[in-house]
Amino acid sequence: MKKTSFTVLVFLMIVQIVSAQHKTENLVIVTLDGMRWQEVFKGVDPAIIVNKKFTNDSDGIIKNFWSDDINERRKKLFPFLWTTVESRGQLYGNRTKGSEVNTANPYWFSYPGYNEIFTGYPDTTVNSNDTIRNKNVNVLEFINKQKGYEGKVAAFASWDCFPYILNKWRSNIYVNSDNDALQFNNTQLQLINDMQSLSSDPLGLRPDLLTYFASREYLKAYKPKVLYIAFDETDDFAHEGLYDQYLKSAHAEDGMIADLWKLLQSMPEYKDKTTLIVTCDHGRGDVVKDEWTTHGSSTAGSGQIWIAAIGPDTKQSGEITNTDVLYQRQLATTFAALLGFDFKPDHPVMQPITQIFLK
Repeated sequence: MKKTSFTVLVFLMIVQIVSAQHKTENLVIVTLDGMRWQEVFKGVDPAIIVNKKFTNDSDGIIKNFWSDDINERRKKLFPFLWTTVESRGQLYGNRTKGSEVNTANPYWFSYPGYNEIFTGYPDTTVNSNDTIRNKNVNVLEFINKQKGYEGKVAAFASWDCFPYILNKWRSNIYVNSDNDALQFNNTQLQLINDMQSLSSDPLGLRPDLLTYFASREYLKAYKPKVLYIAFDETDDFAHEGLYDQYLKSAHAEDGMIADLWKLLQSMPEYKDKTTLIVTCDHGRGDVVKDEWTTHGSSTAGSGQIWIAAIGPDTKQSGEITNTDVLYQRQLATTFAALLGFDFKPDHPVMQPITQIFLK
């Protein structure tokens, strides 16, 4: 009991120090659905890129993304993560170097993962991808109620389940997903509406590129203090068994994140005042190579994820090695702590990842 009380006291002292000294005034969160840690930290998988069952354009993938040097290989696939973030931020999740990040929920698929990310609670009753309004309070709605953040929280997603995951009806945050029109008097946003209405949506949902441009133009026009972008194509192409398309989408999303970071650093409202967190909702199979296409409680490795962070309060540690196991559920309290808030909903949560915001 005494040990527990002391731990709580130390944590509260840390929160107070961060609240007084933190430089982060804005937060940007990006998720790459079902993006394996294996590609993030090791680059393209040599066993899969030569397998014609999964990789139609092996020669093109090898030309664009292959290197015998694992560090060069991952940098070719994710140049922003392995140049800007590695040199100025932190990356967690390379299990070959003693850095593990796990989901706490036992299901290892999307809705439970996103619920865990934003509520900090691996609720076992959240056990499907059905469009059910989430009963758990999420950290975005908590931030949206704080002084100076009211009406300044927005989420853009390719998948139409996000209004339910974030329960936009209760949370009152702006959620734009799938083919939602942008109801704003802005020429650039209207152009995106036009493009969206003419898109063929080959994967059955809004292309990530349009989700990105919608979020980017909204940021330029309305300057939210918290912005969440949820990409989806990596998971969809993986389920289709299209490894080359999975890689190309991952590379394109890294480029979109780089473009967004450049934009943020060009705007006085965001420059040196914004922290960016990039992560995913779940992992995928790897022990059996054919299982890279799938995930879930019956697929080993699906609960293994990763986190990247960069911002004015984040120590420039690069790739983190030999550290304590982190959990997806710690992200919700970390998001709040980065802005100087203590997220304490009615459901249980874990302490934040202090390494991300303590220099």
